[in-house]
Amino acid sequence: MENTLTKKQKNVLELIYNFLKDSGFPPSLADLKMELGVSSNQAVLNYLVILEKNGYLKREEGLARGIRILSKGFKVLNVEQIAPVVGDSSCGHFVEAISEVGKWISLPGTVWKDDVTESEEKTYIIQVHGDSMINAGIFDGDMLLIKQSREYKNGDIVVARGDDGTTVKRFVYEDKKVFLKPENPSYKNIPFYEDLFLDGKVIANLTTLKRLYGAKNN
Repeated sequence: MENTLTKKQKNVLELIYNFLKDSGFPPSLADLKMELGVSSNQAVLNYLVILEKNGYLKREEGLARGIRILSKGFKVLNVEQIAPVVGDSSCGHFVEAISEVGKWISLPGTVWKDDVTESEEKTYIIQVHGDSMINAGIFDGDMLLIKQSREYKNGDIVVARGDDGTTVKRFVYEDKKVFLKPENPSYKNIPFYEDLFLDGKVIANLTTLKRLYGAKNN
């Protein structure tokens, strides 16, 4: 049986959602305490613990503003899921590492939803620059929805991070070798060395989806 929110619990969830939409960042305990008109942080924490236990949000340990609304939370609020835009990445050479820029946008359509499962991996959005992934349908200026993951399979399009920053490429395991493959013959493969890390996999091209759903609505 699905958990039912009380009016006050739902109000807390709505406050968090509105804070994300308006300011671009999750609220702190102090923000929530002021908005709710309660006198202690513990009163706020009690609400957050219940909402997290019932699967409406997730708190990140050690972060003052580490609150994420999960799919179930967006559903109960009857609003579109939103994700943070965290900056730029490259579809070419590595560029400076991405960082959160304080902007959240709605996710169009439903194609991506099968990949954002109840495991609730963190999702974020980047804008890419360059032409090394054009044969995969990723073009200069496109906005990509990224899901952090613990596992990657051969053929995934990933965000890779190294000392020189980040880049978007296809993850390939072939003949016992691992490398990052561009989808443009003008670029060379990038060997997967030990100081290279994967920050997530591409689960949707939001620019393409926006064009698709925009055309359907016209």
